[in-house]
Amino acid sequence: MLVFSGGAGDEALELAVGHALVRRVSDGQVMEALRVYRPAAPVVVFGRRDTRLPGFAAAVRAARAAGFEPLVRAVGGRPVAYTTEAVVVDHVKHERLAPEGMETRFKEFGVRYADVLQTLGIDARVGAVPGEYCPGAHSVNARGVVKLVGTGQRVVRNGWLFSALIVVGDDARLRPLLSEVYGELELPFDPASVGSLATEVPGLTVDTVERKVLDAYGATNPQPLDDATLTLAAELVADHRVSA
Repeated sequence: MLVFSGGAGDEALELAVGHALVRRVSDGQVMEALRVYRPAAPVVVFGRRDTRLPGFAAAVRAARAAGFEPLVRAVGGRPVAYTTEAVVVDHVKHERLAPEGMETRFKEFGVRYADVLQTLGIDARVGAVPGEYCPGAHSVNARGVVKLVGTGQRVVRNGWLFSALIVVGDDARLRPLLSEVYGELELPFDPASVGSLATEVPGLTVDTVERKVLDAYGATNPQPLDDATLTLAAELVADHRVSA
């Protein structure tokens, strides 16, 4: 398995890298790859269907007013927000019967991320909490009360992309913004559902979390992104920007 780390420097390009990787596994150019990176700037990432809601333009304005760049992702789900105090994981694999394993992957990766958090001293559990942002049955929460990790998938011909967002900190900054964004979109949301790893374990750093994730995958010697992936990502980046 190829292992990549390090950011691309542009948050739209970061999303496009995941998009490029899943295309490359679909074509058989890459068999399996893991990418772990830290965002370089705060963003609100919308799902494709969010862009069709009447309140989307207002939600975009709210994100920008708060200093967050609005973007659109390839995988499904509802809006998420994060800052530099986060770790993002993209795992792609070439697999002929990819659609058949969707539910199994959600379960297995949910348990994997809960296990990682438990090694950090967090009472981590798999499952949605009431009113969470981008709700999912295989989110990872703390104490059954606050969401810490969101997961999503994109399945393509002969391949899949599994993404995870681990919120390490800045939950106090995320709550009011997500409240406004979800309010504009007229989607259910409870700000009390937003948590972070550093709130659960004060002093926890992004460095520590990133190392724990890489260890959980048995990933050693991460490499910078290859030129072929970056070139394709540059061609796809416009798909992830918001012009409104």
